[in-house]
Amino acid sequence: MSIVDDQQRPAVTSRTVVPMALDTAGVISAAGVGLRPLADALRRGGADGGEPPAAGEAESYPPLTLRPADFEAADLLGAKGLNRLTRAEHLGMAACAVALEPVPDRSGTGVVLGSAVGSSAGVGRFTRDSFVQERPYMVNPSAFPGTLMNSVAGRTAIRHGLTDANTTVSGGPMASLHALRFARNTLLAGHARRLLAGGVEELSPQSAWAWHRAAALAPGTALGEGAAVFALRTDPDGATGEGPLALVMAVETGFAAAGPLAVSRRLAICVRNALARSGVGAAEVAVVAPGAAGRRGWAAVEERALRAALDGPDGLARRHLLRVQEVLGETHAASAALQVAAVVARWHDPHLDTRSERAALVTSVGADGSVGCAVLLHPHAGT
Repeated sequence: MSIVDDQQRPAVTSRTVVPMALDTAGVISAAGVGLRPLADALRRGGADGGEPPAAGEAESYPPLTLRPADFEAADLLGAKGLNRLTRAEHLGMAACAVALEPVPDRSGTGVVLGSAVGSSAGVGRFTRDSFVQERPYMVNPSAFPGTLMNSVAGRTAIRHGLTDANTTVSGGPMASLHALRFARNTLLAGHARRLLAGGVEELSPQSAWAWHRAAALAPGTALGEGAAVFALRTDPDGATGEGPLALVMAVETGFAAAGPLAVSRRLAICVRNALARSGVGAAEVAVVAPGAAGRRGWAAVEERALRAALDGPDGLARRHLLRVQEVLGETHAASAALQVAAVVARWHDPHLDTRSERAALVTSVGADGSVGCAVLLHPHAGT
């Protein structure tokens, strides 16, 4: 990414669109496992969540509202070999298991996961042990792999026999969008036939205290966790099942370093470029899933950009807003992937008729000035 002059950067003109088919989705969230529980939670405006992950010795959670993922890893993966894995690895491996369930042939499949630091609990506990144990080397060596950022993607590939591209992309709240963009470039370059791409974020006392001490959560926002992974392809002959759940038309990212106003302008340009690349007009965007609502001070920055890119002050009022953070909590690295999952869940909710909703927009903003968006097309809309 590079720092640009937002007012001088030209908008991208439309060109030949190569859609990325989203064939299956593996979703683990406070709503439960899969798209159906997520659709139900979005419709009723809340999710109950499961039990918080157990805290280790000398650990406790701060006074925050928690929204843990509602799942049992053993139910989805079997109990063998789980006891030494981190919560992040459980989430990522389980989400990929759900996404792979309808896939009969896994050859030519790789995995691309967005992450913040991997397992915050794994890193925190291993680091603490190196200080408090009798000698620095009196740490548990079997815990070390869980401290690596790419442990989730690596162990997922081993568990599920995925032999193609294996990549971890770090980027805070932008991580999932970076992963989707990387997946698109990898598929278009012919380096994989199918990719599982998405994001993972675990809940832990270490991460919860970081959010609490930084006062970074917006008032009333719960701290959540989850994973969303999608089986993606660009090969028209590689369809799984009856057809794609959605088409990913474009994924754009950018950066601005001159304060909130510049970040807002940069996101607006990012949205315009993504729509132009997709061949989608602003008026065709029926659903918007913004990502910054859970982080203090950034929702206004994101909404300013959306109003600028979507037909002025009334632009958002004419769209259906999916405020995922109000339902699942702030899920950081997994947030954009769960926003995409929320769009797909809405489009396949049997209680809703969404065939008139041609396109959806997913956006995200990072505190460092990074911005990004994705444009999705309804499977019934065609190209």
